[in-house]
Amino acid sequence: MSKILITGGAGFIGSNLTEHFLNQGHQVVVLDNFATGHRHNIAQHEGNPNFELIEGDIRSVTDCERAVEGIDYVLHQAALGSVPRSIKDPQTTNEVNVSGFLNMLVASRDAGVKRFIYAASSSTYGDSENLPKVEDVIGKPLSPYAITKYVNELYAEIFSKTYGMETIGLRYFNVFGRRQDPNGAYAAVIPLFVKKFMNHESPVINGAGDYSRDFTYIDNVIQMNERAMLTDNPDAINTVYNTAVGDRTTLNELVGYLKEFLTEYDAEIAKVEVVHGPNRQGDIPHSLASVDKARQLLGYEPTHVIREGLQDAVKWYWDNLK
Repeated sequence: MSKILITGGAGFIGSNLTEHFLNQGHQVVVLDNFATGHRHNIAQHEGNPNFELIEGDIRSVTDCERAVEGIDYVLHQAALGSVPRSIKDPQTTNEVNVSGFLNMLVASRDAGVKRFIYAASSSTYGDSENLPKVEDVIGKPLSPYAITKYVNELYAEIFSKTYGMETIGLRYFNVFGRRQDPNGAYAAVIPLFVKKFMNHESPVINGAGDYSRDFTYIDNVIQMNERAMLTDNPDAINTVYNTAVGDRTTLNELVGYLKEFLTEYDAEIAKVEVVHGPNRQGDIPHSLASVDKARQLLGYEPTHVIREGLQDAVKWYWDNLK
């Protein structure tokens, strides 16, 4: 069993990783400043001797150094997400996502951490129109957020080459699932739409609804983090991977699925109309990942496609939001 640091461990993805690795018998340390994470996401682990919470900020070198003491693996999830948030406040996004990332890299290097696995982003593909997206072909970033996530990859590569650190980046594609927050100005589309439908309110689709995404259920993301952490294949480290399903769904199709699954709990939801608004600045029209590299080098195989994931997610929201 290993000692794992999960930065942002009280957030959506981080808390799911925390739960999984504790269930596997590992020791887990969570570093979180609760800017976007929630205490209730990790409250069930209080009293677990294998769990430790450090309330701190990755922008603090001291907090980073404290968090990596005795750590075998870092799963770096802490970041300020959201393209619109980065457009509104690029400075804070940069401070957290670039300076904070560099602090964690340096602290991990100095502490002799075995491997540094970090949340990269499909936004790195930028204006590249190639489909499916393959890891070695990217375009120019379309938002401050995308710039920060690409800079993360560059820093990780330099630390691998210069200091001999083992790093693996996971380019997340539109992750969704249990504990994804439906509240706040920058809520992701799936929990936001679910909440709207449950309240019999009309969700707003940006544009005509024909934009498509490779929506990726949280269990697929957990699998990728675990495989990245445990691989002993030397060809599989010091690189980046698409973390996705390899399929795409339009926003109109997504709404159809959500209505289908939610009406099993409340037939009135079928009558809720959808509203269309303008396209959102910084959005790319289509996103579809190739997961061949992850299959070949990590043995990754997605367990949930969009419908299966949405069924599980809708049930979780119904049980927890009602």
